[in-house]
Amino acid sequence: MTPPVSALEPWPATVAWRTVSPRLITIKLLGLATGIVFVLAGLGVARWLWEIDWIWWIVAAVLAYAVLRVISIIRGVRSWGYAERDNDLLVRHGLLTRHLSIVPYARMQFVDVSASPLERAFGLATVQLHTAAAASDARVPGLLPDDAARLRDRLTALGEDRAEGL
Repeated sequence: MTPPVSALEPWPATVAWRTVSPRLITIKLLGLATGIVFVLAGLGVARWLWEIDWIWWIVAAVLAYAVLRVISIIRGVRSWGYAERDNDLLVRHGLLTRHLSIVPYARMQFVDVSASPLERAFGLATVQLHTAAAASDARVPGLLPDDAARLRDRLTALGEDRAEGL
């Protein structure tokens, strides 16, 4: 029997947490860099067309935002984790607002594994669990393909076993 999870302790210390791949940080940083480059290019065009002198303040603000986002991306990816227990799967994430999803194996309808082109380029996949309640769906991004396949197969088998008892 697993001990109950306290609402005041969002990351239970009684379970063995597995982390996601640090390659997910690179993927998210590439997305940020792409957006920042487009914004800076737009500001450069605006400066060239209208010769706005104060545009450098906006550039400085964009760069400061980028630095803060880099820090939050790194810490945010490191906050992701999942734990497989006897009757349910726990998924955690979040820095300021911590999220803990507990998905009972018996309530799972299907498990979905996906990988965007960028995830495939870095050898990662995302496992998504679907339940009858849309709000209770949980996902685990940044898994290596072997880990994603193992988790998918284990969750599917456990979901079938637990659903037979309903």
